Amino acid sequence: MKINDVFSATNKKLVIGPLNLNNPVTVQILGICSSLAVTVKMKPALVMAIAVTVVVGFSNLIISLMRKTIPNRIRIIVQLVVVAFLVILVDQILRAFVYDVSKQLSVFVGLIITNCIVMGRLEAFAMANKPWESFLDGIGNGAGYGLVLIIVSFFRELLGSGTLLGYQVIPQAFYEAGYENNGLMILPPMALILIGIIIWIQRAKHPQLIEKN
Repeated sequence: MKINDVFSATNKKLVIGPLNLNNPVTVQILGICSSLAVTVKMKPALVMAIAVTVVVGFSNLIISLMRKTIPNRIRIIVQLVVVAFLVILVDQILRAFVYDVSKQLSVFVGLIITNCIVMGRLEAFAMANKPWESFLDGIGNGAGYGLVLIIVSFFRELLGSGTLLGYQVIPQAFYEAGYENNGLMILPPMALILIGIIIWIQRAKHPQLIEKN
C-alpha cells in the first residue's frame, strides 16, 4: 500500500464521517444503552469511550485479516470470540491501571461484547473490506460513539454535580448564594433527553439526515 493510499480522502472519511454525519449513536441509533448508563460522570465516560474505540478498531482489523478464511455459517461465533478476547484484555488493563473507574463502569465494560456498534461494524464493514480501511472504520465509529458520551457526560456532571472529571467547577460561593445542583441530571432519563437534543441540533443543521432516514 502506498503512503498516499494510507491517508487518502476515502480513508479520512472513514474516520471523520462517524464524528458527525454518520455518527453511530445520533444517526445510526446504536449503543444507546451504554450512553445512558455511563455518562453521569466524565471520567467513566471517557474511559468507556477509549475502551470501545480500542475494541472496535482492533476487532475490525482482526476480522478483516481473517475474513477470507472464516466459514460463513460460523462467522458470528468467530466475531464474538474475537470481541470477547479484546474486551477481557481491556477489562484487565482497566483493573490494573484505573481500578476505581473500572469499579464505576461495573458490568458495562463486559457488555461491550454485545454493543451493536461493535458487531454492526464487523458485519457491515470488516467482513467486506481490507484491514487498514477496517481499522480506520472501527476507530472512527468508536470515536464518534465516544464523542457523544463525552458531550452528554460533560453536561450531566457539570449541572448534576457541579464538577468536571471529579474537580469542583462551580464555585462554593454559588451554593452559599442558593444555587443547587440539578438532581434530574444524574438520572438516566436525562441522558436520553440530552441525546435527543443532540440529534435535534444535528438534523436541524443537516436536513439531509432527515431525508436519509
